[in-house]
Amino acid sequence: MKKAVLLVAVLLLVLPFTALSAQESLIESVCFVTDTAGVNDGGFNSSAFDGMEMASEEFDLETTVIESGDAIDYEPNVELCVTEGYDAVITVGFLLTDTTFAAAQANPDVYFVGIDQGYAEALPNLVSVTFREDQAGFLVGAMAALMTESGIIGGVYGIDIPPVVKFRNGYEQGALYINPDIVTIGAYIDSFDAADRGRALAEQLIGEGADVIFGAGGPTGSGGIGLAAAEGVWAIGVDKDEYFTTFGEGETPGAEYLISSAMKRIDQGVYQMLALLANGEMFPESGSIVLDAANEGVGFAPAHDAEVPEEVTAQIEEILAGLADGSIETGVDPASGMLMSEMEMMPEATPGS
Repeated sequence: MKKAVLLVAVLLLVLPFTALSAQESLIESVCFVTDTAGVNDGGFNSSAFDGMEMASEEFDLETTVIESGDAIDYEPNVELCVTEGYDAVITVGFLLTDTTFAAAQANPDVYFVGIDQGYAEALPNLVSVTFREDQAGFLVGAMAALMTESGIIGGVYGIDIPPVVKFRNGYEQGALYINPDIVTIGAYIDSFDAADRGRALAEQLIGEGADVIFGAGGPTGSGGIGLAAAEGVWAIGVDKDEYFTTFGEGETPGAEYLISSAMKRIDQGVYQMLALLANGEMFPESGSIVLDAANEGVGFAPAHDAEVPEEVTAQIEEILAGLADGSIETGVDPASGMLMSEMEMMPEATPGS
């Protein structure tokens, strides 16, 4: 009799937990729409794909990828995901913000994950995943300042949208944190898919004395750092560890000049949001998550074949810890990417203006 009572007690304890842990998945399929750089950009599209694949393998999700050849493809590509019956849609890039929001409003039964996007209104079926690119940029900017011999560092940047502006200003602020007298040069290019223009800008910056080049702009930036490294100039990648993409796991000429990459864990952001849905949970009520140094959402890649002194890496690790605990600030607005000093100088809006 005592055994029977004990068995009942155990079942009462276990059954509620079993019911909670066996929540039915909200999704069975995922459709991923890239921006114009394509899924093999070696950067944020590629990283988002990795996150989707991780979720697919773990939760047995059906997946597909639709690449956008031009900006005019964004809306029809997202619509195709919906009409084909996919349960969740991933869109990547600031330029897909309006398209993603409109689709989420029109299709409340479909879940949308927008990378590098921000929305004025929260919807239960829509989540924005953004990053502190300024922190990642700050880390590699500090490294650039520690590695330069000329005292001049350069940057090849894509379209001047907030994530790219955050990378640039973070990079320059990080360099100034190490050396207030350092010279930072660089320019934006109005395309993420212009490797030739990235190479041309990198060559120009090297001609102006830069001996470290940061590329933050998809294939455009990768073109710049590829050129720099091939010419024996220190290079820094972005988003993913470009040692494994742009530099072919060390097989591409110049790989030994890639000193780091400014990492943003888009793969983790995508995976985490799909995992929520696969576990029967909804997106955060706020409709957004921010990945930063504190939650390991940003960081810097190892030097691999590059001869970066151990003391330099140790100093960057210390700065990363300072960014994570808040003792070091980038001086960059985490939303717009503007310098905080410039924002403080802006006149306050007057009522009715």
